[in-house]
Amino acid sequence: MNRPMPPHETLGNSAEPVFAPAPELIAWARETFIDEGAPLLNEDHRHLRWANIGALWTNVPNGHAGRRIVGQCEMGLPPTGKWGRARIERQLLDWFGEVPTFLLTFDAEYASSCSDAQFMALVEHELYHAGQERDAFGAPRFSKKTGKPIYGIRGHDVEEFVGVVRRYGASAAHIEELVAAANADPEIARVEIARACGTCQLRAA
Repeated sequence: MNRPMPPHETLGNSAEPVFAPAPELIAWARETFIDEGAPLLNEDHRHLRWANIGALWTNVPNGHAGRRIVGQCEMGLPPTGKWGRARIERQLLDWFGEVPTFLLTFDAEYASSCSDAQFMALVEHELYHAGQERDAFGAPRFSKKTGKPIYGIRGHDVEEFVGVVRRYGASAAHIEELVAAANADPEIARVEIARACGTCQLRAA
C-alpha cells in the first residue's frame, strides 16, 4: 500500500482551520507496522492490534518552545469538564463513528513534503506513544473483564541526565539497550523526529 498523502483541503494557506479524518493513514500503518505479516512489522506495536486508533490531517500550525510540532498522540477523550468532554466526544463520533482509544494528529504540510523514511519515523514515533499500561513489576496490563490490553500514553524508554551516563556509565543509568541500538546501523533509515512531536513537547512542559 502506497504511503497516504493529506487531502488537498489541508494544504495551502487556508484562513480556516481544517481537521480531516485520515482512515487511510491508519489502514496503512496497520498494514505496514502492526498487523501480523506486515512488511515492516514491529512487534513493539503488537498491543495496538486490539486498539481503536483515529487519525487526523490538519493545516493548523503547531509549536512549542520555538520548535515546530508535526505529530501528536492523545487518548481519545481527555480528562476535562462534562461539557467539554461531551463536545469532544460528539466531534469524535462525527469523524470516526466511535471514540478512538488513541487519536493521532499530523501536520499535513510536513507530511506532504517529507521523505518516506521521515514519514514512517513520524508515524511510528506517535504509535510508540500509544502504549500499554504496566503493572508494578513491569508486566503489560490486561483487562480482567475483556482480556484486552489496558491502554495509556507512553513516555520514552530512557529519561536520564547525560552527566550521569558520562560519570557512571550506561549500566548505572540502565540504558545499555539504548546504547547498543544507537551504535548499530538503523534498521530502516537515519532520521530525527522526537523534537517535532507534540506529545513529547507536552510531557516536557
